[in-house]
Amino acid sequence: QVQLVESGGGLVQPGGSLRLSCVASGTFFRIISMGWYRQAPGKQRELVASINMGGAINYADSVKGRSTISRDNAKNTVYLQMNSLKPEDTAVYFCQAYVYIDVLRHTDAWGQGAQVTVSS
Repeated sequence: QVQLVESGGGLVQPGGSLRLSCVASGTFFRIISMGWYRQAPGKQRELVASINMGGAINYADSVKGRSTISRDNAKNTVYLQMNSLKPEDTAVYFCQAYVYIDVLRHTDAWGQGAQVTVSS
């Protein structure tokens, strides 16, 4: 019903920048919020940043000041700009959306993940 497709991952040197994009498609009534999570090898998935339809934003302390999440509601797209990247930012980054399928049903949708590797 809802598909999320991420793009923009890759290899970047420490101190570099990267922008991730995620587009939502499918049949749904409304997207309530979108966000980015990441999972490093051997670690639990953690929230990186989220933004709701009204524009309220939440960042993990580990990326605060280095990352910016933004959203284009008309395009059902969320972006994550990451600057001053560190090796510890290396992880698979997952796009997430909280979506109303219709006025009664809602769901959490996840993308397939985008690898971000920070290494010299």
